[in-house]
Amino acid sequence: MRPAMVQADVIIVGGGPAGAACGAHLKKNGVDVRILDKKVFPRPKICAGWITPDVFDSLECAPETYPYPLTSILRIHFHLFGIRIPVKTHQYAVRRIEFDNWLIRRAEVPVHTHQVRKIQKNSSRFVIDDQFECRYLVGAGGTHCPVRRTFVDPLQVRPDRALISAVEKEFQAPCRIRECHIWYLDQGLPGYAWYLPKKDGWINIGIGGKQHRLASRGTTIMQHWRNFVHRLLKQGFLNHPPENPKGHTYFLRHKPVATGQDNVFIAGDAAGLSTLDMGEGIHAAVQSGIAVAKAITAGRPVRMNHISRFSLPKLLFSGMR
Repeated sequence: MRPAMVQADVIIVGGGPAGAACGAHLKKNGVDVRILDKKVFPRPKICAGWITPDVFDSLECAPETYPYPLTSILRIHFHLFGIRIPVKTHQYAVRRIEFDNWLIRRAEVPVHTHQVRKIQKNSSRFVIDDQFECRYLVGAGGTHCPVRRTFVDPLQVRPDRALISAVEKEFQAPCRIRECHIWYLDQGLPGYAWYLPKKDGWINIGIGGKQHRLASRGTTIMQHWRNFVHRLLKQGFLNHPPENPKGHTYFLRHKPVATGQDNVFIAGDAAGLSTLDMGEGIHAAVQSGIAVAKAITAGRPVRMNHISRFSLPKLLFSGMR
């Protein structure tokens, strides 16, 4: 016997920062909302975990209320063409497995562990895998979000030139160097690499670049990863090479994104909102999730051109990812 259909005013596909922020705002305003996510929280998430103080401002809470270790970043060492430039800043670093779990629990929205495979629209309602039904549908499932894939033209919203390939690893290890370092355009990389130590002995290292430029130069992100790890070992940042790094892709913003037609909304990486200068995505995800929630409660579309429009100078002196 088939279980009864789960019905809600709004269903959000994806429980990351965009989905959790959207769900929390809707719940606060009395909307019947459910979140679907293919993973059980807490779950690992590939991400450096940089966040700005603005993230806490958008969430209307103080950093002191965050229940997990919060690493303060007061100086970043930028490396460009062999020149090291130390810059004072005010940022934080989190572990995404903890941060996302905090956000989803803080939202107090029912979460269903479910991988979305098919979405249909029947009259004014959306039906997901013959198990969930809603009036408003929010796609917050990241780069490969099934809501975006079903209802939004990918060429219109996210061109290939905006695609970023990244490889990252977060692990615990003894480390001698306790400050953040970022390398720009190193050894032909069309992007940047980072070394980010966190509390409790965690280290996050990663590398990201524009995929179309990597392809035009006949290189891959994994080739740059191996060169980067070799340099970290040689310079004493690491004692041994990390095993099993993970790769992923996401999109930088390139133009304003309109969302909300026919009661379908997209947010966060599904909309391709990461900033052009640093690829910062967490603040944009939170902002876009809240913007979508406000649009739903107001019954209007939302335009994402105002989301997290940082410039590099502002990032350097007030906050980054």
